[in-house]
Amino acid sequence: MAWRILSAPGRSEEITDLIYEFSKSQFRAKEVTPWIERIEKRYLELFDRDYKYSIIHNTNGEVCGHYPRKIVFLEYESSDNNKESFESTVQISKLQDLVNRSKMARCRGRFVCPVILYNGKHVCRSSTLAGWGELYGRTGYNYIFSGGSDDTLGDAEEVLEDDCAVRNDSQLFDKVRGSDIKLLKYLSIHYICDLMVEKKKVKFGLNVTSSEKVDKAQRYADFTLLSVPYPGCEFFREYKDRDYTAEGLVFNWNQDYVDAPLTIPDCFTRNLNMNWSEYQSWDLVQQTQNYLKLLLHIINSDDENGLLVHCISGWDRTPLFVSLLRLSLWADGAIHASLEPSEILYLTIAYDWFLFGHMLPDRLSKGEEIFFFCFNFLKHIVCETFSVKKKQRRKNSQFKDADFTVDDLCQLKSRDRGSVTSLSSDFSLITEDTSAPSSLPAEATDLITTGPQASSG
Repeated sequence: MAWRILSAPGRSEEITDLIYEFSKSQFRAKEVTPWIERIEKRYLELFDRDYKYSIIHNTNGEVCGHYPRKIVFLEYESSDNNKESFESTVQISKLQDLVNRSKMARCRGRFVCPVILYNGKHVCRSSTLAGWGELYGRTGYNYIFSGGSDDTLGDAEEVLEDDCAVRNDSQLFDKVRGSDIKLLKYLSIHYICDLMVEKKKVKFGLNVTSSEKVDKAQRYADFTLLSVPYPGCEFFREYKDRDYTAEGLVFNWNQDYVDAPLTIPDCFTRNLNMNWSEYQSWDLVQQTQNYLKLLLHIINSDDENGLLVHCISGWDRTPLFVSLLRLSLWADGAIHASLEPSEILYLTIAYDWFLFGHMLPDRLSKGEEIFFFCFNFLKHIVCETFSVKKKQRRKNSQFKDADFTVDDLCQLKSRDRGSVTSLSSDFSLITEDTSAPSSLPAEATDLITTGPQASSG
């Protein structure tokens, strides 16, 4: 496939500016700048191209400090016939109330939030379940969990609110997790994919978070729970140290804190042609491919029920898979049908990563480049195996006004790959000739293209 420079005005510059600013600061809902307002205007415009939506308000971060101020609740796809009219399918006041009531159930207040609408079903994201530490004092919990710096939700707030009369852990958990379950059911979420490699997050000898898979009271028994352990952001330092080569990079599953087994219902494993018992021998490419296949299979196999994806805090592994899902479904023409490649790229970086709190400056300083891995990984999911439709992915004919194809989904380029802040050094959208080698040179930080003619296991 031939790749070309994306020379149209505003395309590469818009994404370059976005990533540059992203690399300097983590988003905080209470810290509004003109630049943030421009991003908000832009992502709402991009969602508006294809969907009718309502807004879940988080104006000053009062619901969650590292969620967007304007959270988009996609209701249905728009068409030429209903462009001007909008009839809400949801009681947004009830949804807002459910969100407010359920936020304490999850780590850092990162409640179950719908982010993708596919065939009328919601794909949601969140953090994992909060443990007793957060429920009884979020400020102290944040201090422990973040290693001594409160970078999470701003001003201290009283966690228990009207729960002051609650006399034991069981009653408190019943209340807050009951609210979480009500929100899940209101959104018709039936499948929960937990990416944690541990059953509970332990820090300084304390269980600081929990998970649906180890809820002692079995409150989540009505849901289909999948434990799909995936390495945390720390592992991606090894990816960077190997010159951004994921092939052959295998996570060490024998570490003391790793105790969550892979658990997938037979109804899914039977229909996917892979040996799941070998998951601990998979390298990072194979593991990410197979988990993405699983997530695509789940949302495509049930006509009514949606999916929740989460890790611990929901801002590293979670946006990785949410972003891959969004880009893969878009490449099939299944979502965001009117967006061009640079537009869907902008949307997923701005919304799925930045506005949902990914700590890019911190990750870059530590060399934990999971954000870069996400887009570099796209070269591994170009074959029809990752398509939810039995046809080739988008072709240039669907973008008559564009000077590039979807197969040219662009690359991020850095001139200094040796720097720990490589992603913030210099960004540009680039393309490449068909004669380019299959393994990328160290000079290119890559947002790889998608195309039906390439394949990867």
